[in-house]
Amino acid sequence: MNLISIRIITEDINRLLAFYENVTETQLTKYTEDFAVLQTPFGTLAIGSTRTLHFFGGDDVAKAAQNRTVIIEFRVTDVDKEYERLVDFLQPYVVQKPTTMPWGNRSLLFRDPDGNLVNFFTPVSPELIRIRRSI
Repeated sequence: MNLISIRIITEDINRLLAFYENVTETQLTKYTEDFAVLQTPFGTLAIGSTRTLHFFGGDDVAKAAQNRTVIIEFRVTDVDKEYERLVDFLQPYVVQKPTTMPWGNRSLLFRDPDGNLVNFFTPVSPELIRIRRSI
């Protein structure tokens, strides 16, 4: 079994597309007015409008802007440089400025416009650097 993607359901798909394109410096592929993806070598972040919920059984299947348990994580080359690049843009969204975590990652934690937590991280401990190079 392989984890392939994480999907965010939103009431304002264009706002989230613009946000993720800005923070990742990657253009998302918009397949329809209601569905787009950010493809990376290791997985996909999908963004769907609330209008897509009827394909999954109705509007009560998921609620936009209600996530309080999942963190969407992106490994970046240098989290401090990403923070410098994004500091003005992320000002209203930052939860935690770059901080070295006890498990060996340096992390920048922020929210997207729907309130979803996003973590940009860079492995900084020798062990994690070695492990991450093999992935």
